[in-house]
Amino acid sequence: MTAVPGPSGVERSLLLDRPLDLFRTLRPLWRGAGDPTMRLGRDRAWRATRTADGPAAIAIALDGGRLVAQAWGPGAGAVLDGLPAMVGMDDDVAGWRPDTHPVIAGLDRRLPGLRIGRTGAVMEALVPAILEQKVTGREAFTSFRGLVVAHGEPAPGPLGLRLPPDPARLAALPYFAFHPIGVERRRADTVRLAASRAAWLEATVALSAEQAEARLRSIPGVGAWTAAEVAVRAFGDPDAVSVGDFHLPSLVAWALAGERRADDARMLELLEPFRGHRARVLRLLEAAAAGPPRRGPRMPTRSIAGI
Repeated sequence: MTAVPGPSGVERSLLLDRPLDLFRTLRPLWRGAGDPTMRLGRDRAWRATRTADGPAAIAIALDGGRLVAQAWGPGAGAVLDGLPAMVGMDDDVAGWRPDTHPVIAGLDRRLPGLRIGRTGAVMEALVPAILEQKVTGREAFTSFRGLVVAHGEPAPGPLGLRLPPDPARLAALPYFAFHPIGVERRRADTVRLAASRAAWLEATVALSAEQAEARLRSIPGVGAWTAAEVAVRAFGDPDAVSVGDFHLPSLVAWALAGERRADDARMLELLEPFRGHRARVLRLLEAAAAGPPRRGPRMPTRSIAGI
């Protein structure tokens, strides 16, 4: 990966060693079409982030067999150094046996560029995951957008993005500051407590998977589901399973066993032959929208802003 100074920001070019599906690889980092911190296209992505060196914004584009990136801000060098990990260049597929099940084998052939990326940014994965607890995706995305607009800052460079809120600012907010964005006291307190321990939580990137999960789950309000959501995004854990998810058990059961409904125990049973790469199976199934046909109404959205 070579670096060259650009007229505005720093540019780098990365040669790809195998196919990359940029959209599907980065999609877990994107919190919907209204995400102020990120925009995502089929072969382009724009993202704002905080690094140990300071804030940064990065523009990424696929160009044949190369990935071209340009970054701005004090953290430009750091975000560019982390680009290979973010797009899954170091995604370890040792022990991956998609031929264990014909559905997974077919998806693996059809989606060869889907990788498990790693950002190393724990709080940037943890805060949205907390907001997503026990609510619909639409509610969570709306709350995240409101949080960033109200308490984030403009990102460096010309991309028009906003930075995720600084953890120190989140920790200092009163719980009722979260009410206008649809977040009740329980989740607000979890965000505030986690933000007050941000440095300690960011250090989990250097721990084993078991140690990192234990530290994350020591925060009241952070359970197995939330810890797994962080692990797959921040740590690039190919085996993290979000136990307690509303949709995943039925997604897995339908794709792997033709069963319309399942619980967590049945999901884990079906995923067991893929241990070591269970998150990879889930990513393939989600990318292919391999769940059962919908019957009945979706989970209703709620508003607590007026409570």
